[in-house]
Amino acid sequence: MTDGLSRPDALELLEVAKRAAAAGAAVLGARSARGTGGDGLGVSNKGDAGDWVTEFDVAAENAVRQAIVADRPRDAITGEEHGTTRPEQASGYRWSIDPLDGTTNFIRNIVYYATSVAVADPDGAWLAGVVHAPALGRIYSAARGHGAWLEVAGERTRLAGPVPERRGLILATGFSYDPATRASQVAGLAELMDGFADVRRLGSAALDLCLVADGTYDAFGERGLNEHDFAAGALIAEEAGCWVRRPRLESPLDGGPSAEDRLAAWMCAGTLELSGKFPL
Repeated sequence: MTDGLSRPDALELLEVAKRAAAAGAAVLGARSARGTGGDGLGVSNKGDAGDWVTEFDVAAENAVRQAIVADRPRDAITGEEHGTTRPEQASGYRWSIDPLDGTTNFIRNIVYYATSVAVADPDGAWLAGVVHAPALGRIYSAARGHGAWLEVAGERTRLAGPVPERRGLILATGFSYDPATRASQVAGLAELMDGFADVRRLGSAALDLCLVADGTYDAFGERGLNEHDFAAGALIAEEAGCWVRRPRLESPLDGGPSAEDRLAAWMCAGTLELSGKFPL
């Protein structure tokens, strides 16, 4: 454990992120492989239709937080389920965690979900991030200045983003739970699809960004995301050499885009040549 007041390097923080993401993924991995209706998962709704939360979300966030606090007791933590907590003697570093990105998939036993963990320095620069997908057996990770990596069954591969000059480009995106925002997204989909051959919507922004990093997708763009949805995945895409645009942080200490920017601003990743296809 460190005192949380020293200035760690990105690789040191990455090790903490890996342990924390693994703790959350271990909770998710306890889900029974049987059943697609959410029985026994403690399912409830957070307000918007389709915005589900399970007992696994909460338990995984608790596990992630405990792992971070064990190593970095004076860091702030922003989580999807418990909001932002900041110690009295805060270090200025802040973690952004989504214990279960892809909750609807998790409930329906669709294996595309993950625990996402990222950390920013006192200026709001993202230093390390991990997206751990237990049902896929994939661990994506990145430390600023040290590249992005995929680990599968103990083998590590450095990621290099989409294949240059590939034909039949695929765009990944998602849609808001808010009906008005979703209607606007659907109305603009045809224009957004210009230049792409097809589109995918698989239900986890964190993993979508990682699949841009590993070259599966050519680009990802979505409006209305929360910070915890994209914090780790965006850094992984960036370190894989992708062009990335994030919504502005409302505060490096508290995290998250402003409500206005969250609904209006796009989270985008891909090659620089594709950057002009996304609205500002």
